[in-house]
Formats: sequence, structure tokens, C-alpha cells
Amino acid sequence: MKLPQHVELYEVGPREGFQSEASKIPTEDKISFINSLSQTGLKNIEVTSFVSPKWVPQMADAEMVLAHIDRVPGVAYRAAYLNLKGLERALSNNVTLDGSLVLSASNAFSKRNMNKSTSEMLETLPEWIEAYKNAGIEVKQMGFMASFGCNFEGYIYLDHLLDIMGKVISLAESYGERIQKVKLADTMGWANPEQIKTTVRAIQDKWPELQIHLHLHDTRGLGLANVYAALQEGLWEFDTAVAGLGGCPFAAVKGAPGNISTEDVAFLCAEMGIETGLNLKALVECSKMAERIVGRELPGHLSRGGVLPEIRPKSWMQVQGS
Repeated sequence: MKLPQHVELYEVGPREGFQSEASKIPTEDKISFINSLSQTGLKNIEVTSFVSPKWVPQMADAEMVLAHIDRVPGVAYRAAYLNLKGLERALSNNVTLDGSLVLSASNAFSKRNMNKSTSEMLETLPEWIEAYKNAGIEVKQMGFMASFGCNFEGYIYLDHLLDIMGKVISLAESYGERIQKVKLADTMGWANPEQIKTTVRAIQDKWPELQIHLHLHDTRGLGLANVYAALQEGLWEFDTAVAGLGGCPFAAVKGAPGNISTEDVAFLCAEMGIETGLNLKALVECSKMAERIVGRELPGHLSRGGVLPEIRPKSWMQVQGS
């Protein structure tokens, strides 16, 4: 077991969380929520998405949100985008960009989510590389939705995932770019802990220099178990959402839990002696705020169970070491 000393959590609640809500969320509530998240110690917050309001109405106020949040020094404010028009909007609105090439490991989900097959999306990557180059952004990252399984296609086999990863790496190299990080998304909650470990080891064996970042969902209750498996393999970057907000609106899992909860993952890390730099009490307050905004109870645990340091001064790991 090779636990990391530090874990970095990328908050995606304001974007992936709110995009799934049926009732319109006021722009001022989004801004207040993001401003509160900025005070928790988070260093990366995905605040919105540059997509067509026709398909994702909740993100129609993307520019307004970005124009009015209180930006805290040292915090990277990020946004999602699925096409080159979205990238252009991102470039015009002062967000942190990673130079990422994104595909779906599931052909069926690719057609549903982006209206193109995986092979068709692969053919568009040179356009993305050129767009990033023209903007002076290095292409250092690749991402794969539905990396572990798909409600429309079934299991995503590891050989298939490694194959398309290799194609993207080779393509980037042909344009003089070097992929340094891969983000694997369990978009529909298919992953299990052993699958996480097997996948991570296979990638590390093939590309030992490649950093692995996970975007996990808690659709079927295995979210934290999958985080723990990843921690045991030394992974240290995860996408999370306060209170367990979110889930993909195109994934056909309506009513299921969404993303893994930021405060729950931060608590898990704290109990294992892993530093996150996050204020658990502040995250719990953000969790309660999220519930007020959406008007219902959300699946995160810590806001109801309580922060243990309130009733005992040391974590389990500290007690064992004393």
C-alpha cells in the first residue's frame, strides 16, 4: 500500500451538481455558493459549463456567474466545455484551462452525450490541439468519460480503454505535445474497488510517468470504496462535489446519488492521516447551503453524522501513532 501524503480535491458541484437540477437555480445563489466554497481551502473549483442552453438550461448564466464571483488568490476557477465554441467562450472568461483532449470510452455514450461516435471524436482531436496551440496552451491532459462501464453499452474492457489512451497519446506526440495526466471518469457508477486497482496498475505499468486523476460517482454506493482503493494505489487527485451533488443528466440514472461527496472524501483522508488542506466544518456548511439551494436532502454523510474532531481531538491515525 502506497498512500499519498497529500490529496487534492477538485470541486465540481457548482457545475456538474447544478446542471442536473430540473428547477432553475438563481444566479445569485450560484455565486454565493461558489464564494463560500472559495473559503474552504479548495484550490480548484469548476464553476460552470460553456454549453448550449438548449441542452443544459442551468448553465445559461455561465458568463454572469464568472463575472460576479469573488475570486480568491490561489484558487483556480474552471469550466467545462464540449466543443470549440465552448473553448472560445472559456478563453474569453478568465477560467483556468488544462489543454485537455476528451473522449468517451463508450461509443454509445459518446453518441448520446456528444452526438458523435468515439472514432468520430478522435478525428476531431487535431482541431482541438490546433485551437489550444493558437491560444498558447500546452496539451498535457486527456480525459475519458464512462471509463469503467456504461448503462447503454455495458462493461468497458480494460484493453479497449488502454487502446484509445494509446491513440490519444500518439496523436498528441505527432503534434509535438506530451500527455502528462489522464482523467478517468466513472460517469455512470460502474467501477468497483478491484477494477480501480487493476486499471490503475495497468496504466502505471504501460505509462509509469502518467498521472491518474479520478472522477468518481456514487451511483450504486461504491464511491468511497473506490476512492479508498485508489488511495491505496497512491492516487492523489479526485473530482468531488459538496454534499454529493450532481450526476450526469444523460446517464439514465435519475434519482441515484451523484458525485462522491467532497466533505466525505476529505473526512476519509483526514481519518487516514492524509492532508487535504480543507476545512471540514466549512465544507459541511457548504453542504447545508447546497441543500437549501436545491430544496432537498442530498446524499453526503458528514453533514448529518458530524465532524468527529468536535467530540475527540485526534484522528484514528494520530491515536495509533501516539
